[in-house]
Amino acid sequence: MENKRLQVKQPKYQKIAADIASRIVEKKYLVGEKIYARSSLASQYGVSAETSRRAIAVLQDLEIVEATKGSGVVIKSYEKAAQFVQQFLEVQSIHQVQIEIMESIKRQKEELNILQETTERLVSRTERFKSVNPFVPFQVEVKDDSPYISQSIGSINFWQNTMATVVGIRRGDEIMVSPGPYATFQTNDIIYFIGNDESIERVQNFLYPNNAPTDAK
Repeated sequence: MENKRLQVKQPKYQKIAADIASRIVEKKYLVGEKIYARSSLASQYGVSAETSRRAIAVLQDLEIVEATKGSGVVIKSYEKAAQFVQQFLEVQSIHQVQIEIMESIKRQKEELNILQETTERLVSRTERFKSVNPFVPFQVEVKDDSPYISQSIGSINFWQNTMATVVGIRRGDEIMVSPGPYATFQTNDIIYFIGNDESIERVQNFLYPNNAPTDAK
């Protein structure tokens, strides 16, 4: 059976934040200038008001803009905008390399078979690697009995409660990498996270408190 190809992408709000930062770098927006209200941004980019709000929140967290009630959104830092754009482009370059590798694998069936065999060997040794390498990700599925459906990573204090860092979310045939604190959990999502050997139990107990052992502390 042929495997479905995963589309690797970043959340829309991060792309919008990067586009606004690019306009600052290109001096289409100047420091001290007031830009569109969130509702206008939502219309301009064809997204929901919530997505627009998250984009502005990212820029505010990075101290690129300042958003205050009644005063709109004001450009605060050219330098931090340039730094964010550079980081975003580096991630985009990594995504492009991933796409090229996947296309190469598709064209070369022989190499795909070798890769599958190698992957199987790596999977069989994953548990051993996890004990010595904290950067091998764990994964857990979000089911509909979790109380955190549609809540963001930041709002539920995921890291503070689990000491685990979310590095990706798979939703259907797409993977969001480095989703950030404003990404939400949805039913059937696969969450990829890193941490120590106790992280998987802590995350399971946190996502499904009703199933946690009664003596868990």
